[in-house]
Amino acid sequence: MHRNLSEEPYSTASHPGGATLGDPLLTTKLYVPPVQPNLVSRSRLAERVNEGMGGRLTLISAPAGFGKTTLLGEWALQSPLPMAWVWLDEGDNDLGRFLTYVVSALGGLHDDFGVAGVLDPLQSPQPPRVEAILTALVNEIVAIPGDFALVLDDYHTIESRTVHDAVSFLLESLPPQAHLLIASRTDPPLPLARLLARGHLTKLSSQDLRFTPEEASTFLNEAMGVNLSHGDIATLEQRTEGWITGLQLAALSMRGREDLQGFIAAFAGSNRYVLDYLAEEVLRKLDEQVQRFLLESSILGRLCGPLSDAVTGRDDGQAMLEKLERENLFVVPLDDERRWFRYHHLFSQFLQKELRRAEPESLPDLHRRACDWFEREGLAAEAVSHALAAGYPERAADLVERVARTTLRRGELSTLRRWLEELSEDLVWSRPRLCLFYAWYYLATGRLQAIEPYLRGAERGAQGSREMLGEVTTIRAAVAGLRGEPALAMDLARSAAEQLTEDNQFLGCIIAASRGFAYRSRGEVDAASEAFAEAAALSRSVGATYVALLADKYLAELRMVQGRLRAAAEVCRRALELVAERGKRLPASSAAHVGMGKLLREWNELDAASAHLREGIELGERGGNVEIVLDGHLTLSRVREALGDHRGAVEELETARRLAERQDSGMWVSGVRAWQATMWARQGDRWAAARWLAESGLSADDDLEYPREFEHLTLARVLVTLGEHADAARLLGRLMGAAEAGGREGRVVEILVLEALLFSARGDEPGAMAALGRALARAEPEGYIRTFVDEGASMAAMLRRLLRGQRDPGLEVSPGYVSELLVVLVPSTKSSWSFVELMSERELEVLRLAASGASNREIAANLFLSLDTVKSHLKHVYHKLGVHSRAQATARARELDLI
Repeated sequence: MHRNLSEEPYSTASHPGGATLGDPLLTTKLYVPPVQPNLVSRSRLAERVNEGMGGRLTLISAPAGFGKTTLLGEWALQSPLPMAWVWLDEGDNDLGRFLTYVVSALGGLHDDFGVAGVLDPLQSPQPPRVEAILTALVNEIVAIPGDFALVLDDYHTIESRTVHDAVSFLLESLPPQAHLLIASRTDPPLPLARLLARGHLTKLSSQDLRFTPEEASTFLNEAMGVNLSHGDIATLEQRTEGWITGLQLAALSMRGREDLQGFIAAFAGSNRYVLDYLAEEVLRKLDEQVQRFLLESSILGRLCGPLSDAVTGRDDGQAMLEKLERENLFVVPLDDERRWFRYHHLFSQFLQKELRRAEPESLPDLHRRACDWFEREGLAAEAVSHALAAGYPERAADLVERVARTTLRRGELSTLRRWLEELSEDLVWSRPRLCLFYAWYYLATGRLQAIEPYLRGAERGAQGSREMLGEVTTIRAAVAGLRGEPALAMDLARSAAEQLTEDNQFLGCIIAASRGFAYRSRGEVDAASEAFAEAAALSRSVGATYVALLADKYLAELRMVQGRLRAAAEVCRRALELVAERGKRLPASSAAHVGMGKLLREWNELDAASAHLREGIELGERGGNVEIVLDGHLTLSRVREALGDHRGAVEELETARRLAERQDSGMWVSGVRAWQATMWARQGDRWAAARWLAESGLSADDDLEYPREFEHLTLARVLVTLGEHADAARLLGRLMGAAEAGGREGRVVEILVLEALLFSARGDEPGAMAALGRALARAEPEGYIRTFVDEGASMAAMLRRLLRGQRDPGLEVSPGYVSELLVVLVPSTKSSWSFVELMSERELEVLRLAASGASNREIAANLFLSLDTVKSHLKHVYHKLGVHSRAQATARARELDLI
């Protein structure tokens, strides 16, 4: 309950720096803020404020720069409610002055409000007790007709317990037509828990106020006038964590710059605009003890009470963290128990910059204390980072050797790379295990050319260790498999298996995967699938999550190449279940998300595919797996193209190209360029497709190797586009023979689609229909969609011709499947169009009578047909609708508006 105000007098003296009651009012403190012309509309939040009008208090509590006032101004402009507004400042800690402004604001809603009952007593030589004044104020509020709202902005400037108690009294006593809105940088000491329990509190926090990626895009590109790509905006939104002022400061900093991507990549709390803002608006307004705690604890990526005590030398760390959270000082809780926290990224970077400027000599000791605490708690990974920062390389090296294998198994490749790169080269070369971990890192990230020197370094220091030599051989086997040297990979895999010890079953997983790479390079997808399935199972049994998920990714891809999409989906689901068991946000889970994204794209579930791909890309970047990130961007490009976002598709392809070139991988670069050429060919850009053909060095008579199969498929497509039909036909025939011999049924479907396009371009209608029919018959059981609809208008025309010409119910292609593809290709066309055109008038009559409940005999009598003829017609109808019973036919016909 609030304090007993009737027993507490109040002073009419001015708060230090404030005005006395006799001073004139500053009327600008009572204006509703004007809406800025470049406002980003936030209707979702305004609706939240509207929903709160049924209670007594709406609290908008967030750090500086999160748009609290802007939101309330937008809401006030749209709301039909009468509005009273008070901008508070430090001078309003005097209760008399506070009440004077509140009464003056409410006076704009009702003539002579509060003059006799509140203002006159406040001015009297012997003012009454506070409770009497507040009771009079409540009685005046009751007399205001209709609903209204009172806004108290910048409430964080209020520190007076007396003012807080007065506001608590008002909240307890407000009549139903009154609603109070408070905007504050901190949670005020009001009876919030009680109001929440009674359903009288609506609260919006910084998590609610942060810009969504879409709002950030509108703000930056339209309001602030910068022209950024979706990727750049996503990066900025992530760096600022949706902090509106942070985005605004970034936009201001970008003016006049040419290298925007470089600026965005480097944007941090050390930016001069961010520094000035946070220094002036946040840090310098805090007391010295809080400032010191913030600066010293800023070296921690995450912090809890005991850890902060160990680093700062205090004994009130938990209480301080809870205080920082209450006061919205850019601190983010990481668990429901409020034990672990972190600082907002830009705020943390700003604090670290300030610490380096003010007390650089304190940094080594602070990091040493953090290292000691993490090591005592058994958190060696965190201890490594602080040992490196403290300048203890030997201790850091010891810790890295202890935890690197676990880090590798979890797929946290960026962390491993950072540790290794921060150790001196002399230290690494003096420790064979560190050489081995470097080799593992380069293997996991696909930088095969960098591996061998480190393997030789490990061999030199192995001193005959069977375990280490077996590890070296295992890595060499994997490298050979990935380089497309299957014979060497198999020999090395056998040798590694002979050196394998019972204590290191992890290597068995890699050996199995190496065989998978070797078989895959020869196009033996069945054998490769078995090897990757073995690698995944072994990895699960020994807790090697990262290898298990990678093996599942390769296995799912091979299942897709085999044309077994549903089996591939089962592999991906199993991988995601493992992710859920081990930790949803593990970087290792990037492979599972990208794999699922590929499947969902083929099944035309584009929104879900985008979500999985973006998650996979983000986690892959965190983990440092460039191959997965590149694969994610390539697939996301295809998703965005399918959604009609051509610009976004090009951006994703360009990102993938930069990644491939940065890794200096000719194979990856060629693959990206092939995808680009596929896009050009589909768009009919003959000049760009011809340029790719000239630069690729490919020809229809090349030796066909499985690792370059997609490039040769692209070559066939480009040849069709350029009218080189004879070369295209010869190449497609050779590709078909190789795919069928290798059991690559998925490739067969793709080749048949290209053959159908080729025959159609040559004017060979029977050939086109035959190839398309074969492709559809193979694709339907697995639910292929995008393989067909990505071909656009030419495919739509062929599918329509196929339906018009199909009258034989013995054909394997379901009209329902063809119609489903047409609906995706031509959304404006009703689903029933294909069926109406396909069915004869007599079949439609039989269908309508059957749906009405007529028996076969009644249908026969009604249409003057024999009973056998009715049955024959129904059989044809069932086939064309893709159903097996009268009830199913009725339901499907109604769904398609046929009846």
